[in-house]
Amino acid sequence: MKIRTFLIKFTAEIRQSEIPLFRGAINAILEENHSILFHNHTDDGFRYSYPLIQYKRIGGKAAIMCVGEGTKVIGEFFCRQELSLQIGKRSIVCEVDEIVAKYHNITITEELISYRIRKWLPFNSENYETYMKAKGIVEKYQILEKIMTGNILSMAKGLEMTIETPLCVKLEEIIDTYNITFKGIKMMSFDLDFMANITMPDFLGLGKGVSHGFGNITN
Repeated sequence: MKIRTFLIKFTAEIRQSEIPLFRGAINAILEENHSILFHNHTDDGFRYSYPLIQYKRIGGKAAIMCVGEGTKVIGEFFCRQELSLQIGKRSIVCEVDEIVAKYHNITITEELISYRIRKWLPFNSENYETYMKAKGIVEKYQILEKIMTGNILSMAKGLEMTIETPLCVKLEEIIDTYNITFKGIKMMSFDLDFMANITMPDFLGLGKGVSHGFGNITN
C-alpha cells in the first residue's frame, strides 16, 4: 500500500517533556472547528485509532509527522499567519526549517528489515505484569516481539491496510530502558533494535504515546 507522509521540521528547540505542550500550543492557534486529527478528541471522548498527525522532537527540535489523511488537513496549520507558540512559560516562533513530502510503499517483504525505535512505550497494565513475571531474557524478548507485532498491525489497520501475509518481528538488542511519566502514569520505555518483514518510513510512530513523540522508528 502506498501512503503519503509529510514531515515538517521547525527551527525551535524543545525538550522531550515539552512535546505535549507543543501539541497543545499548535491546537490552541487553530480555528475552533479544526480537524480532529490534530488532537484525537471527540465529543464523546477519544478517537481510538492510529494517530495520523504526530508531534515529535527530531534532532532536538520540534517536528510534526503527518501520515495518510493527516497530510490533507495540515494546511489548516499553514493557513495561520501567527506562528508564535506558548510552550509552558516560554514563547517560541514556529519557523519551518525543512519540509519533506514523500510517498512510501508499506508492504510485506521476503527479507527482514532492520529498524531502531526510540522511547517505545509497549506496555499496558496486563502485559507489563506478564513481562515482569517472565523468566529469563528469551521469554522477555518474545513478549516484546509479540507486542511490537501488535503495534505494527494496529498501525496498518489505522492506515486502512490489510496484512494477509504473516508478519514476522525479531528483537535484536535492547539498547536502553527508561522510566518515564506519561499522562501522569509511570511507564517503562525502550530504545531497541528490531527486524521486521515490512517496509516502514522513518519517524513513523509505534506503540503508546505516538502523538506525543514516543516510539519513533528509523531504518
